[in-house]
Amino acid sequence: MEKPTRPAVTLRAMTEADLEQAHALSRELNWPHRMEDWQFFLEFGQGLVAEHEGLVVGTAMCWLFGERAGTLGMVIVSPAAQGLGIGRKLMTGVMDILGDRTIMLHATPEGIPLYQSLGFVPVGDVLQHQGTAFSVPLPELLPDERVRPMGQRDMEIIPDLDARATGMDRRRLIDTMDKSALGVMLTRAHEVAGFALFRKFGRGYVVGPTVAPDVGGAKALISHWLGANAGMFCRVDITEDSGLSPWLDELGLQCVGRVTRMMRGTPPARDPDFHTFSLVTQALG
Repeated sequence: MEKPTRPAVTLRAMTEADLEQAHALSRELNWPHRMEDWQFFLEFGQGLVAEHEGLVVGTAMCWLFGERAGTLGMVIVSPAAQGLGIGRKLMTGVMDILGDRTIMLHATPEGIPLYQSLGFVPVGDVLQHQGTAFSVPLPELLPDERVRPMGQRDMEIIPDLDARATGMDRRRLIDTMDKSALGVMLTRAHEVAGFALFRKFGRGYVVGPTVAPDVGGAKALISHWLGANAGMFCRVDITEDSGLSPWLDELGLQCVGRVTRMMRGTPPARDPDFHTFSLVTQALG
């Protein structure tokens, strides 16, 4: 008896024409991404699709942040195409695009074994907080501390602060976000000490990235956006070691999910005076 043959699956570069099917795949898994979010990802990133008989059955994307680092995400395989090795093929394909860069990703429990087999190691957790029914008291600011709207000149400062906090050159990402995001700046003694961006994403709005020197500064920045948008669906993805999770729970933004941050390669060198407290998205970090 002849062995049944596996259906032929081919990989190719993702194009804008694929986004409708890619969006349908994410909706099939109940992911919140809008078509606009997919377009945002592709605007400054690269992706691969797995195709079978003219249909997109899998996706993976990556984003290059300078010559030394990048992130990987939006790894999706249709439930109907599971078990064919498509996820591994997509992963190795985008890893080839990233080359020798240090690669970061965020993994669900189901994806961890695959990523570990490809050389990724866990380096911490990210918690997803979200909700609409929240109440935000006025933040307790330091005597010389202020949260003010982002100005035109701040658009040059923000990528530098982000690079100091992440160790990555994400200027293209920040510049792309400037087209759709609102921003506030944290100042201490009239010097810029941090920032937080706010934009539409998924089912509502996301606060991130948030960069600050300490937890108090991060709370002041995030409080601004939550306080100004009470009753609207807001999401904040934070690192577990940020210390913000109990505070967000108290405000009414409950923790609804946890993913594992994984890395392959040498961690980027960060400035210890600045920290990333909330992410752009889980895919982008």
